[in-house]
Amino acid sequence: MGAGVIAMEQSTEKPKHLLDFQGWSRAQVESLFETARMMQEVLERPVKKVPALTGFTVATVFFENSTRTRLSFELAARRMSADVLSFSGATSSMAKGESYKDTLLTLDAMGIDAYVIRVDAAGVPHQAVRWLGKPVINAGDGWRAHPTQALLDAFSLLERLGTLEGKKIAVVGDILHSRVARSNAELLPMLGAEVWLCGPATLLPGELPKARLTTDLREALQDADAVMALRLQKERMDKGLLPSEPEYIAGYQITRERLGWAKPTAPLLHPGPMNRDLELEGTLAESERSLVERQVANGQAVRMAVLYHLLVGRR
Repeated sequence: MGAGVIAMEQSTEKPKHLLDFQGWSRAQVESLFETARMMQEVLERPVKKVPALTGFTVATVFFENSTRTRLSFELAARRMSADVLSFSGATSSMAKGESYKDTLLTLDAMGIDAYVIRVDAAGVPHQAVRWLGKPVINAGDGWRAHPTQALLDAFSLLERLGTLEGKKIAVVGDILHSRVARSNAELLPMLGAEVWLCGPATLLPGELPKARLTTDLREALQDADAVMALRLQKERMDKGLLPSEPEYIAGYQITRERLGWAKPTAPLLHPGPMNRDLELEGTLAESERSLVERQVANGQAVRMAVLYHLLVGRR
């Protein structure tokens, strides 16, 4: 894909931010996926780089720890020739009491063009839009949303299934604390899927629009077209929410036998990080059904597409 192709005009108006999927249409998501497929071609070249974001500076602002999301965004920006400013809250002036707002305004004074923000407090990326007036990408805010993870999950499912129209997607685990579950429950129905969210009663929210909630694992997995296991986020839990680990394993671990309740070709996903032999049998992560490594690989192309859609032509 040459520079002329990558600079193609999009058929739909580009959103200004990616905070969640409010204000995004199915056509816009599908347009982004088309760009992601083109970015995959770039990543298959010996020289994995294009000049699409030359002259732009992208700040990855992580007030919360991350491996996959942070590295994926930083590589995505560099693959498109952007300059990258990498910020970690743990080693910043926030340790001295500086606020989110003042920290972000300090970065903005350095000439940043777009912000990728991860934070443990829900709503900070929305506030950042007001404070900065620049494109903001939500890389995870509290329990609320993680839209690029949902995008790469959907992209990976489309690769395997061909379409999400009418497909049953089962998501199992700690739904209550999962921004991944919430973003998938928002995005996948937009693309035609039926989303089932399953876990112990203490780890389910009261409701999530457009998704079905159940404590019955067999009901969730029965004839599912795909299965996603989620990490138990013990660091976010109050005491008493989680049954003992042996009880969770007995009731909700994804095993090879239980995966057999889904359709024979149903792929297995996990957004990571993974607690092997807790959320799922460890060997399943490397099985022929697993899309875990493919999700990581696709994350880079999808995040390249997000940066491209939000930045190119906005100066």
